[in-house]
Amino acid sequence: MKFLAQTLSLLVCFTFFTSQAQDLTLHGTLTRANHQTYVELPFTVPTGISRISVDFSYTGRELHTTIDLGLFDSERFRGWSGGNKHAFTVSESDATPSYLPGPIRPGTWKLILGVPNLREGVTSTYEAHIHLSRATDIPSGSTFSAAPLRSGPAWYRGDLHMHDAHSDGSCQSQAGQKVPCPLYKTVEAATARGLDFIAISDHNTTSHFDAMQELQPYFDRLLLIPAREITTFDGHANVFGPTAFIDFRLTSPSVPDLNHLLDQVESLHGLISINHPSQPTGEACMGCGWSVPNTDYRRIPAIEAVNGNNAETRISGIPFWQARLNEGLRITAIGGSDNHNAEAPPASNVGHPTTVVYAKELSETSILNAIRAGHVFIDTEGTKDRTIGITAQANATTAIMGDSIKAPAGQTVHFTLHMLHLEGAHPEIIEDGEPTTLLASSPITGPDAEKSFDLPSDGKHHWLRVNIRSNTGTLLLVGNPIYLNLLTLR
Repeated sequence: MKFLAQTLSLLVCFTFFTSQAQDLTLHGTLTRANHQTYVELPFTVPTGISRISVDFSYTGRELHTTIDLGLFDSERFRGWSGGNKHAFTVSESDATPSYLPGPIRPGTWKLILGVPNLREGVTSTYEAHIHLSRATDIPSGSTFSAAPLRSGPAWYRGDLHMHDAHSDGSCQSQAGQKVPCPLYKTVEAATARGLDFIAISDHNTTSHFDAMQELQPYFDRLLLIPAREITTFDGHANVFGPTAFIDFRLTSPSVPDLNHLLDQVESLHGLISINHPSQPTGEACMGCGWSVPNTDYRRIPAIEAVNGNNAETRISGIPFWQARLNEGLRITAIGGSDNHNAEAPPASNVGHPTTVVYAKELSETSILNAIRAGHVFIDTEGTKDRTIGITAQANATTAIMGDSIKAPAGQTVHFTLHMLHLEGAHPEIIEDGEPTTLLASSPITGPDAEKSFDLPSDGKHHWLRVNIRSNTGTLLLVGNPIYLNLLTLR
C-alpha cells in the first residue's frame, strides 16, 4: 500500500524471559488514509515456538473507529476474528475460535488489521502484544485461561480422568443411537456436579485440546486442565499440563523404555500419574494394569489410588500406592472417575470419585503444583462438601497433608484433624500401611469437628495418614500422608 510508509509508525520490542519465551510489542498509528484498507504487521517467529498469543488494543472507539484482526503464518491463512475478539491464541493442538490450530512454523508471520471505519481527522493508535512461548515453558496461570478462575487458597474439587468423543467415550444420540460423545457433554456433567476443575484425558491424542480452548471462556467457573492418557501395552498413565505431542509408543525404537517416555514428560514440565495400577490386563483391556518393567517410581509423582468405584475392591489402587510409600517414596494418591459416558448415573458419572486439592488459587499451575506437593484427599463418593484436613506439629514446625516433618527420637508429634460434613462417620489413622489405635474410633459429631492425638517419635522414617469411614465401614475419604523424618522426596 503506497500510503503505508507515510501513515504507519511501527516499533518492535523484544523481552527475553528465563523460560526463553519471547515477547513482541507492535505499536502503530492509523489515520483516515487507512480507512477501508488492510494493514499488514509482519513479525518474526523463531524456531522452537509452539504457541502464539496476541492481545490487541486501540484508541478511538468512542469516535466510531473500528479495527479488525486476522492472522497469516509464513505459509497460509490462520484465521480472522474481525472485531469480535481483542485476544487470541494459536498452537499446534488448539486455537481460539476464529483461528486454526496447526504447526507453528518459523518465519515471517503477519497480523492483519482491517480498518472498516476511521473518520476524517481522527487518529487511532494501536498496540499488539505478541507472546511467543515454547513447549517447555510453564504457563503462568492456565493453558486455556490467562487469569485464575478463582483467587485465594481453598480446597478445590475435581475429576482427573475422563473420556469423550476424542477417544472411546460414548453416549446416546438424539435418535437413541450409541455415538461418540461430544466433549461439551462431559463439561456440562462436571458443572452439574459442582466441580471446580476437570482434566480431559483422552487416549494418546491431543485433538481434544482445541475443543477445550473453545469451551473454557464459557465455562468460566470450571477450570479445564489439558491431559491425555498415555496408553501402552504395559500400563496406562495420565499426563497433565502439556499440549505438545508425547510419543506414547513404549517398546518401539523411538520410546524403547519408560525412562525415555518420562524424559519427554519432564522436559515439558508435565505431571504424570499411573492409572488403575491393580486392574487386570489382557485382551479385554490391554495394559490396564501396570506392568511396565523396571519402573523407577522415584520419577512418578502420583498414582491413581481410586478409579471409579474400586476404592476397596480387589482392584483398588490403594495397596499398590501404599507399597510405594513403604519403599520410602513420596507419591501423591489421586482419584478419577475414568468416565466414558457423560450421561451415566451419578454413582458412575463424572466426579465419582472427586480429587480434592488444597491450592492457592484455581489455576492449572496452582492445582498441579498442589498435587505434586500431596495437598490432596480423595472423596470416594464425590460429594460437594465432605472435607478432611490434618496437621502435625513438632516444636515450631507445622505440616499438612503431603508435607514432611522432622521429629527426633523422644519428641512428641501432635496431630489435629479438622472434619467438615462428616457427622456419624469416624476417622481411621493409618501408619505405614496399617490401621492404628492412635485415635479412638468414636463417631464425628456436628458438621464442623476436630479430633487430636499424639505420636511419640522413634526418630525413624514413617508415614501417617487418615481415612474417614461411614458408620457401616464404607470408605468415604482417603487422605494423603504426612511424612515423619523423610530423607528424600522421591
